[in-house]
Amino acid sequence: MTYGLLMNLLDMVVMIGIYSIAAISLNLEYGFTGLSNFGKVAFFMVGAYTYAILAQAGVNFGVCMVASAVSAAAFGFLVSLPALRLREDYLAIVTLTSGEILRTIIQNQGIGGGYNGISITQIFHFQTLMAIRLANIGLAFAFLGICFIFSQLVANSPYGRIMRAIREDQTAAQSYGKNIQRYKSQVFIMGSAIAGIGGALFAQYSAHIEPGSFLPFLTFTIWMMVMLGGPGNNLGVILGAAVVQIFQKSAAILKDYVHLPVDPINVQYILFGILIILVLFYRPSGLLKESPVKPPKLKEPVNV
Repeated sequence: MTYGLLMNLLDMVVMIGIYSIAAISLNLEYGFTGLSNFGKVAFFMVGAYTYAILAQAGVNFGVCMVASAVSAAAFGFLVSLPALRLREDYLAIVTLTSGEILRTIIQNQGIGGGYNGISITQIFHFQTLMAIRLANIGLAFAFLGICFIFSQLVANSPYGRIMRAIREDQTAAQSYGKNIQRYKSQVFIMGSAIAGIGGALFAQYSAHIEPGSFLPFLTFTIWMMVMLGGPGNNLGVILGAAVVQIFQKSAAILKDYVHLPVDPINVQYILFGILIILVLFYRPSGLLKESPVKPPKLKEPVNV
């Protein structure tokens, strides 16, 4: 194995960790609550630009990460106010356009360097590229572990059972006195904050971001991860993120190391389409089925 190929493989592992965080954020919204957020790239972008602007100003890494999550959550709250009052199809349209509107504003108003983007310095300054990649793997998977545990705790709590009730039948959940709009907004805020963390890690690792890094295709990529892995299953969406990233990075690696009569990038899109069709036909619930709800433990009766 050549050194360059090894670096590409380590880069793929880093991106699996980062995109798994974004997939978990969408799974919290769609997989558990049924919210069709087709503007996931917007919250990923808010986290990335918040981190990049603060890091360029010399702000501490921990503060940058917290600010990225908070700013993405705040943007999620603003979008949720009008969007969550709409039907599912209109919600998808509103969230999709919000991402494009935000990207256009950043590009045209010169925010974060505008069209040219903004460059920052990675937090790791080791002598070898391999050490830097390994450190970034540890960083990405550490935050992935935190987001995974948080999402699992929410999904398996009484709050998580309300989320599933909203997904299955909003009218029935509302008839039990649940404020549907409030719960939707809260889930949207949590999912946005997690996406902001993923965006911040993406900016830190990439060391340069620009509006062209956050096209709508990024949202559809995250959706592929969730649908392939299994909505409602956090381990499933991590598996889906790994599958999608392996496909994407393998195509790029083949293009650099193997001379083929066709462009591997174009073949990648064909294989993605075939894979999604096969999954929808034979595994409509994804590679891993939805994780079962853990009911609360009942107290044993006291013998008198």
